[in-house]
Amino acid sequence: MGFLAILNAYTMRISLSIAITELVVKKNHTDIDGEAAVCLADDMDHGTSTGGTYEWSEELQGFILSSFYIGYIVTHIPGGLLAEKFGGKWTLSLGILSTAFFTLITPVAIINGGATALIIVRILMGLGEGTTFPALSVLLAQWVPLNERGKLGALVLGGGQVGTILGNLLSGVLLDAFDWPIVFYMFGGLGVVWFIFFCFLCFNDPTIHPYIKPSEREYLAKELGSLGRKENLAPTPWKAILTSIPMIALVCAQIGHDWGFYIMVTDLPKYMSDVMQFSIKANGLYSSLPYIMMWIVSIGSGFVGDWLITRNILSITNTRKMMTGIAAFGPAIFMVAASYAGCDRLAVVVLFTICMGLMGAFYAGMKLSPLDMSPNYAGTLMAITNGIGAITGVITPYLVGVMTPNATLLEWRTVFWVAFGVLCVTAFIYCIWASGEVQEFNDTPPRKDHDAEERGKSSDKEKQKH
Repeated sequence: MGFLAILNAYTMRISLSIAITELVVKKNHTDIDGEAAVCLADDMDHGTSTGGTYEWSEELQGFILSSFYIGYIVTHIPGGLLAEKFGGKWTLSLGILSTAFFTLITPVAIINGGATALIIVRILMGLGEGTTFPALSVLLAQWVPLNERGKLGALVLGGGQVGTILGNLLSGVLLDAFDWPIVFYMFGGLGVVWFIFFCFLCFNDPTIHPYIKPSEREYLAKELGSLGRKENLAPTPWKAILTSIPMIALVCAQIGHDWGFYIMVTDLPKYMSDVMQFSIKANGLYSSLPYIMMWIVSIGSGFVGDWLITRNILSITNTRKMMTGIAAFGPAIFMVAASYAGCDRLAVVVLFTICMGLMGAFYAGMKLSPLDMSPNYAGTLMAITNGIGAITGVITPYLVGVMTPNATLLEWRTVFWVAFGVLCVTAFIYCIWASGEVQEFNDTPPRKDHDAEERGKSSDKEKQKH
């Protein structure tokens, strides 16, 4: 259900990325400096998308696509704190339900309010979805033993890739056969269905789950210990967390990952439509292929990571660093290479597929670091890293719009070179200073219990009398 939560979250998040190519008026292009500005129409797919009726500039489209992340950033830390205090179940499920509702009303907003109403709805969607990763981190910390964290964490977090696959693939098929509102009705409706099942099937931790066997409950209690935050635990150690060098390294890695990831998730369909000139149906297919590979690698890297740790081949720290390095330096190289493949459609699709495939190793790398560093504050750590990383979700789509006013191949090449630099620098910082060990701030000194102290003093006096 955690996997399906992220799957639904991503289908609702990225559905606009393909739908917007059917909403806006298509551009006319000319040759620039002897090099084709865009590729010729894709005859195999019976022509390109005809586009829509909204005359939105590339800059405005960039802001529309980035507006989701304005709301997404805001609810990360509150979502983590709420999940740690009250449990992840309702923090997660109500957030997804909220996103589903605003997805369902997106067509009404576009038709009646245009770009302004769409931006408002996307911000509200982001507010709902911002709790997803922090709440899931809390649930994973309560349910997943250390020696299974790599594969189960990668499985759950891999819902993002599968959601992106289905979001792109099904959007292309649906937009080819029906009017654009069907995309939002379908994915929003699936989010509501998930919410209903989740409410009845899932619980905050093993101790209150009514369906699992006693042997399963005992096993999880033994493997996980008491990870829940006790009532007498001190407040969240913000200073220790925010000044931790491994935490700063983790934030840097998250920024780099999200910079590359959000460019691909948000703008790859636009690249395939505007530059490669794929039809809407082919766009959905070819935009989804990289995420199929990414999902396969994310699951595989989870198993490999657990094997390396349990066999004592590599420490947790070095395993996370190795996976993160693969997931940053590899995509940086292949992303730029794809822009130099020009109009060779097969080469472009293959290079983007390898690029995103390698990025899947992040999910057995730095994405699991919050659980490694502090099981008690996993929600807060995930909220901080994912929240700061999500700022790139605001920056990158808008920056892409500003850098590609004519949506040409040369303009996009510059976009990929910038992503190359960000990915490499941030991964280098992580590989030097990151840690996979439990940090000191995980076990903060408990609050003083004055009543307990008085009882202790009374007991000592009684013992002295005897």
